[in-house]
Amino acid sequence: MTVMETTAEATGTDACAGPPERERRPDGRDSYTISEVVAFTGLSAHTLRWYERIGLMPHIDRSHTGQRRYSNRDLDWLDLVGKLRLTGMPVADMVRYAEMVRAGDHTYMDRYELLEATRRDVRARIAELQDTLAVLDRKIGFYGDATSVLASEPS
Repeated sequence: MTVMETTAEATGTDACAGPPERERRPDGRDSYTISEVVAFTGLSAHTLRWYERIGLMPHIDRSHTGQRRYSNRDLDWLDLVGKLRLTGMPVADMVRYAEMVRAGDHTYMDRYELLEATRRDVRARIAELQDTLAVLDRKIGFYGDATSVLASEPS
């Protein structure tokens, strides 16, 4: 059972992942090899195995030959993990979040607080990037004006 399946069973809904990206999944299947998941997600096989080892993806089903078999729920979870990575959330916090999801509904408040803190961090980074963008825009404007003046001067 995956993290997402545990949550879905407990609540009846998939409360953690966003809507599936249909175009990434061929023919409505629900069983993928590690190489297919590498192709869908852009993650390396090493990263997928590492996620499993550290508890970020605690259980991946196996075929009768021992080959990992990822489900659509696993892909949804990986999509969420990718979004959390983009926020700059430390891996330890992502693992803690996964553990809280597995623990059940009584961890909603802790999950809420973790995600709220992450959102505050993201908003602060966005503000810094907007300030940086404003500086770049001023510099680009200055050099664009200077280039126009230099180009219009006779040589």
